[in-house]
Amino acid sequence: MGLPQSGLWVKKLWVLLEVAVHVVVGKVLLILFPDRVKRNILAMGEKTGMTRNPHFSHDNWIPTFFSTQYFWFVLKVRWQRLEDTTELGGLAPNCPRGRDGSEVGWVELDVKAGED
Repeated sequence: MGLPQSGLWVKKLWVLLEVAVHVVVGKVLLILFPDRVKRNILAMGEKTGMTRNPHFSHDNWIPTFFSTQYFWFVLKVRWQRLEDTTELGGLAPNCPRGRDGSEVGWVELDVKAGED
């Protein structure tokens, strides 16, 4: 089914404004408080295990946050998520789903593994 065309455009416009505000606020905070933003980003990286990679260099990676390329990437992903739909008996989009505790899994991986 999906959203009516006008409803989809309204949601896309809202997402555009939301991502633009987040990127602008993030860029301002990165300029005003670079050390604090760096600590927050590194703390998020610790949760994912990314900063344990020996080839990881935060000096090259952190400045890419809140850039124009970052803005377009996040916007594209958020817009694609708006269009994820499913119908009764059809395939579901491969979206994250919560498991026990704080663990997050993906629908497609759970279906392949035979979990419910």
